Amino acid sequence: MTVSQDNDEVVSAFKFKELKVYNSTEYLWENVKKYRQVFDRYETAYIYAELSLYNKKFDLEDWSLRVDLKCFSIEGKEKTEICNLTIEKEVSKFDNVIFLREGWGNQKRGTFWKKGTYFWEAYIDGKKVGSKYFYVIEHADSAEGIQDLDWMDMESIEKYLKLKSVRLYEGPYDDVLEDDRVFLKEFAVKETRYIYVELLFDNLQPHEDWHLELYTKFHNQARELKGQIVRLQLVKQDQKEVKVTAGWGAANPNLWREDAYTADIIFLDKLIASVPFLVDDEAVPGLPPVYLPGEDNGMVLAPQEESSETFDTIMARLNALTGLQEVKQKINEHAIYIRFLQLRQKRGFDMDKGIDVHSVFSGNPGTGKTTVARMMGQLYRKMGLLSKGHTVVADRVDLVGEYIGQTAPKTREVIERARGGVLFIDEAYALARSNDDGKDFGREVIEILVKEMSNGEGDIAVIVAGYPTEMKRFLDSNTGLKSRFKHNYDFRDFLPQELSTIADYACEQLGVKLSTAAKARIDVMITKAFRSRDKTFGNARYVHDLIEKAKVQMALRLMQDETKALKLTEEQLSSILVEDVEKIEYDKKADRPAIPVNEELLAEAMAELDALIGMENIKVQLRELVSLVKFYRKTGRDVLNAFHLHTVLIGNPGTGKTTVARILARIYNALGILERGHIVETDRQGMVAGYVGQTAEKTAKKIEEAIGGVLFIDEAYALTQKSSQRGDFGDEAIQTLLKRMEDKRGEFFVCVAGYPDNMDVFLKANPGLSSRFDKTLLFEDYSPEQLLQIAESMFKERSARLAPAATKHLEAYLRFLHKYRDNFFGNARSVRKIVIDILKRNDLRRAELPDNKKSPSKTVRVLKADVEHLKLDTKELSIQRKRIGF
Repeated sequence: MTVSQDNDEVVSAFKFKELKVYNSTEYLWENVKKYRQVFDRYETAYIYAELSLYNKKFDLEDWSLRVDLKCFSIEGKEKTEICNLTIEKEVSKFDNVIFLREGWGNQKRGTFWKKGTYFWEAYIDGKKVGSKYFYVIEHADSAEGIQDLDWMDMESIEKYLKLKSVRLYEGPYDDVLEDDRVFLKEFAVKETRYIYVELLFDNLQPHEDWHLELYTKFHNQARELKGQIVRLQLVKQDQKEVKVTAGWGAANPNLWREDAYTADIIFLDKLIASVPFLVDDEAVPGLPPVYLPGEDNGMVLAPQEESSETFDTIMARLNALTGLQEVKQKINEHAIYIRFLQLRQKRGFDMDKGIDVHSVFSGNPGTGKTTVARMMGQLYRKMGLLSKGHTVVADRVDLVGEYIGQTAPKTREVIERARGGVLFIDEAYALARSNDDGKDFGREVIEILVKEMSNGEGDIAVIVAGYPTEMKRFLDSNTGLKSRFKHNYDFRDFLPQELSTIADYACEQLGVKLSTAAKARIDVMITKAFRSRDKTFGNARYVHDLIEKAKVQMALRLMQDETKALKLTEEQLSSILVEDVEKIEYDKKADRPAIPVNEELLAEAMAELDALIGMENIKVQLRELVSLVKFYRKTGRDVLNAFHLHTVLIGNPGTGKTTVARILARIYNALGILERGHIVETDRQGMVAGYVGQTAEKTAKKIEEAIGGVLFIDEAYALTQKSSQRGDFGDEAIQTLLKRMEDKRGEFFVCVAGYPDNMDVFLKANPGLSSRFDKTLLFEDYSPEQLLQIAESMFKERSARLAPAATKHLEAYLRFLHKYRDNFFGNARSVRKIVIDILKRNDLRRAELPDNKKSPSKTVRVLKADVEHLKLDTKELSIQRKRIGF
């Protein structure tokens, strides 16, 4: 097979594996090269591309392949072709992987490849199968003499960067926040997932952008390669320091075994540092030794500093935070008092037992609670109260299990991760949802925390945070909690002037600046948001979001013409104008959907309504609604969410309330007065929970399900009926429902259904209930004639037909039943049970007939004998009701 043959045949013969780049022709074990993406100009003669393909005809047949390798340079938006190389290869059926290698350059190093960005592309039969970028870098004071070296020396490498520190820490797959890292020199074998190396360099090329590529190779004591991670990142102009983190491991602690390991750091194919560490029984905090290549090609131990941050620098960072004056003052006083106690201890005084480190942070979102908690952990460490000073952030989900027996181990695992630092529990009030609920597992968490905090030598600081009112309830939920938390910090909302300062800080973080007019407009928006705030106001988070959205609008404005954008100055690329801010529309309403009348669905729903027996008053009202909506549409009026149709359905059992509610939802759907037109059916059990706080959540969830449709609450009066048991929270459900009915008026309809007397009590139970409902549909009891119609309809559905004598007797019985009906009379529901009972007796009678007398007809004929058990006798009525079930 040749390349000129059918393209599908060629493609089917291989599968793309990888395209790699290298510049050294040295062969390594298993025929690999020194693959890289960053090359120093003066070490480079040729740069090669290696294309690898899976041979899909392995062990089947030989075949031919032709590949085009093209190399391009990039400058701005322009790309220039450097070379176009064609490789023809006979592929052996014994090769499971195909390798094709070719390069371009000049024999003299540093003469062909210049500083810049490049990429290789591979084509097979004119179709691109892969591409790979690479970068050529050049340090400012390169000497001509370096071109004659066979490899880069350490002196040349140190013209790019200088290693300042190497620290190791353990964490999950997605790394650890910088403030939460616990630096170790030994790792616990049963706890270690990923081992991360944090490298800090001085940037020795700050005058321009350049690409840094670092290889971190983990070896065991036998120098076998345990794992390897590559980090490629752009070092920006004027960036003084470069921090790189690289980790290797597994999601679960089962990859690392007890052994002595080494992490080797490689840059431009040269070892720049070697970091030994142990994986053993226990983790040991500290910094590992770092060995650097020496002048005699040996290894020199590099000094490691514990940390550049002192107690005073951390306090300075705390005091530099915007606002929070009362919080900062209390923390300063607390720190001074602790240092005073420590001074007394040095002078021979007895140390006070157990210095209090547990705190309560009360405040709304975005007021800096998490930031201050991290700083307090670092302060406690500097004062010797904590061994590590890191912060573990957790909430109810992280601590509470889903079933009995899971909560305790889950909570203790989080506590152990926080050991030596701060356990910060956000929205801690969620752990204490009710004093009356003994089944909530959050209470188990609280008991474990109280016990943990009782131990003065626990090497842990617990900080609980949340809304002020909820946190007071949380502290009252357990008698031991208040006594454990001696420090209470009130994080008040930031003032508008403080939020304005935070906006300036956010601009600095995002690399933008506001024009004078834009800054004034941002301040107006901040003031407006502050004045209309509630407890969910985001404070600093709101401001950061505001600036980020303004930056997005700036980008959209500048990128309208990408050609002009390439010529913009740095000033223009970072300046947010007032027009960018004005395009941020937080209160913009979503476009309303144009929903036409679904005539087919409307006809089906109305036909289903018309087929119902009786209910003439209800049918008239619904026909009027349909006519009104169609008139509005003809006159061009928008009907979506324009109607307020919260409805009360009142009637005795079996009068069709649920059936009509379902038809109503279909009619609203067809008319387009609701976005979805679905129906969510529920009752007391679906809305009321067993403890304070959860009922509101449970009710709100049902309402959210019903938005755009109908929420049907059957036997709604049960919400107001007080239970003899403690913890009856039906009133909480009603309060939540009333608020949403008003706030989301027109967006969904509520239908409540129940018996007349009970619904009257229900509507009077809360002053706001009756005023929220716009329509009442009264379902009257069926007349004897209608009950007979219903019975005949039910017989017809079951392929049964009444004999005249049976009809006459059943009619008389239904009149008798209607005359002596009581509150338990079920209307159509009672008729259904009577019909089922009659058909059962009919089946038993026919089963006793001889085979030659059994009718082959599929239609069941109901005789008088099948209905004679229905006695027109008041003495028998109670017995009959009990047997039939109504």
